[in-house]
Amino acid sequence: MAEIKNARLQRMQRHKRVRRKVTGTPDRPRLAVFRSLNHLYAQVIDDTQGRTLAAASSMDAEVKEQTAGKSKSEVSKIVGALVARKAKSAGVDKVVFDRGGFKYHGRVKALADSAREEGLII
Repeated sequence: MAEIKNARLQRMQRHKRVRRKVTGTPDRPRLAVFRSLNHLYAQVIDDTQGRTLAAASSMDAEVKEQTAGKSKSEVSKIVGALVARKAKSAGVDKVVFDRGGFKYHGRVKALADSAREEGLII
């Protein structure tokens, strides 16, 4: 089999591998994370209905006010706390974490830890 050298395609393959096992149910939706070069996006998704229950990103107005002059990791902590608060207000206490093919490290880990601190069970 030919080796794939494109980093984006490698991440997509890792993501497909993770998604074979990780699915969101009404009882325990999926907390999906996407990390771009400059921004971070998080969604709480019920895969059985195909609905997004809560979402937050570094592009949100609430987050932009707080992030002036902060590092990307600090911004991801703010996004994690915001998505956890929105999920709790939507009635979600437990989620399954979908790292989206990214390493559980740095900004992705900071988001998950921050969501846990806000009371979301991952």
